Amino acid sequence: MAMNLRQNQAPLYIKVNETDNTAIIVNDGGLPKGTVFSCGLVLEEDVPQGHKVALTDLNQGDEIVRYGEVIGFADETIKCGSWIRGALVRMPAPPALDDLPLANRVPKPLPPLEGYTFEGYRNADGSAGTKNILGITTSVQCVVGVLDYAVKRIKEELLPKYPNVDNVVPLHHQYGCGVAINAPDAVIPIRTIQNLAKHPNFGGEVMVIGLGCEKLLPARIAPRNHDDILSLQDHKGFAAMIQSILEMAEERLIRLNSRTRVTCPASDLVIGMQCGGSDAFSGVTANPAVGYAADLLVRAGATVLFSEVTEVRDAIHLLTPRAVSEEVGHSLIEEMKWYDSYLRRGEADRSANPSPGNKKGGLSNVVEKALGSVAKSGTSPISGVLGPGEKAEQKGLLFAATPASDFVCGTLQLAAGMNLQVFTTGRGTPYGLSAAPVLKVSTRHSLSEHWADLIDINAGRIATGEASIEDVGWEIFRTILDVASGRKQTWADRWGLHNDLCLFNPAPVT
Repeated sequence: MAMNLRQNQAPLYIKVNETDNTAIIVNDGGLPKGTVFSCGLVLEEDVPQGHKVALTDLNQGDEIVRYGEVIGFADETIKCGSWIRGALVRMPAPPALDDLPLANRVPKPLPPLEGYTFEGYRNADGSAGTKNILGITTSVQCVVGVLDYAVKRIKEELLPKYPNVDNVVPLHHQYGCGVAINAPDAVIPIRTIQNLAKHPNFGGEVMVIGLGCEKLLPARIAPRNHDDILSLQDHKGFAAMIQSILEMAEERLIRLNSRTRVTCPASDLVIGMQCGGSDAFSGVTANPAVGYAADLLVRAGATVLFSEVTEVRDAIHLLTPRAVSEEVGHSLIEEMKWYDSYLRRGEADRSANPSPGNKKGGLSNVVEKALGSVAKSGTSPISGVLGPGEKAEQKGLLFAATPASDFVCGTLQLAAGMNLQVFTTGRGTPYGLSAAPVLKVSTRHSLSEHWADLIDINAGRIATGEASIEDVGWEIFRTILDVASGRKQTWADRWGLHNDLCLFNPAPVT
C-alpha cells in the first residue's frame, strides 16, 4: 500500500489481515483479466473496483475470510485470482449472544489530549451548541402545514433582524395521534421527541406547536413551562394562529440573538459516527480514519456515539470484550436481542441489509458490512449503551442503539444530544441534518472527485498510500473542531441539504 496509484496506475489490492484469503481491488474502474500483481497473483477474470478477488483456491464450503473473520462460505469452487461475486458467498450464522466474552479485553485508556477547544454556544444546563438555532417542535403531524407556513414567514420577516441566529428549524414527525400511545414500545418515539426538543443547538428555547386533541399531549414534550406550548385549536382562524406563532418565535429569537460563541473544551462535544452508501472501502479507509478520530475525541474527554444495530450485530463478539464492565456488555447484548426479536416480528432478518448499492460497491453481505462498520468505533473502551431515543449523560465511547437507516439513525443520534455528525460514504449521498452539521467523508478518490462540492474529506488517499489512517484521522478531528466553531462550513450546510427527521416507532399505529 506504499505505492502512489494515482501517479503510476500500478495494479493494487488491499488485504486487511494476514489470515485473509481475499482482497479488494483498489484501481478506479477495476482491473481486467490477465492483470499481474507484484506478488505474482494473476486475475482470472475482470474484477470491478472494490470487489473481492480470491488469493487462494477455494473449494465449495471453504471459509471466505476478510478482516481476519469469516464473512461466508464458498457456494462453489473459486479459483485463485477469480472474482468472488456476492452470489458465491453463503452467509454464516450470526454470533450467538448467550456466551459472548464480556469486559475481558478492556483497552487501557490512551493518554489524555489536553488543550483542544472549540468556539461554541454555552447552555444553562452545561451543554454546548455548535449552532444557534430556533427549534420548533410539533406534537402531532396535523400541525405541519401551518407550521411550515409560519416558518416561511419567520425566515422572511423576523430572522434577518437577528443575525446571531443561524436558522429556524421545524421538527416534523409522523407521530402524535392515531397511535397506541400507551403501548410498551411507544416509549421510543415519545422520548425521542422529548429529547429532540432539548437539543443543545436550540439553546434551551423550547417551543411546541400542538393541535389540541392529539394523543401525545404537548405538555409531555415541554413539561416545565406551559408558556412554551401553542395549541392551534385555541385560536380563531388561520391568521391568528400564524400571528401567535410569530410572536412566540420572536420572543425566543431575541434571547437567542444575545448569545455569542465562547471557548469551550473539546469535552463538550457529542459527536455521532454514521455510515451510509457503504462500499468495500468503508472498512479500510473512511471508517478506520473516523475510528482514529473517535479515539482522539475520547482522549479529549468528548462523547462519541456509534450506532446501527444491524451493522454491529455480526461483529458483536468483537465489541463485548471492550465493554468497561459486564453490565455494559450485557446492555450491548440486550440491544442485539431486542432487535433480533423486532426483525422476527416483522418476518425479516439481517439479510435485508445490505442495499443493492452496497453490493454494487463490493459488499457481499451484512457480515462483511458489519466488520467494516464497527471500525468507526475506534479502539477505546465502550463506556455505556443508550436505548433508541435516550439522551447521552456520560462521556466516552457510547453505543447508541438505532436502526441502520441513515434518516432514523440521524434522528436518534440528535435525540441523544449529538451536536455534530461524521458521516462516511462510499457510494455517495447528499444526506444532511438541519439541527447539526454533518461532515461527509468519502471512502474513495473517485467519489471525492465526482462529488467535489459535496464531500468534505477524502479518505480514499489511504487506499493509495498517499495518507495514513492516522493522517486522515487527525484531519477529521481538526475539521470537527473547525466546523463546531463555525470557522468552516460543511458542504451540506453550504447548499442547505437537510433531510427530514424520521422517528423509530416500533409500536402499533391504530
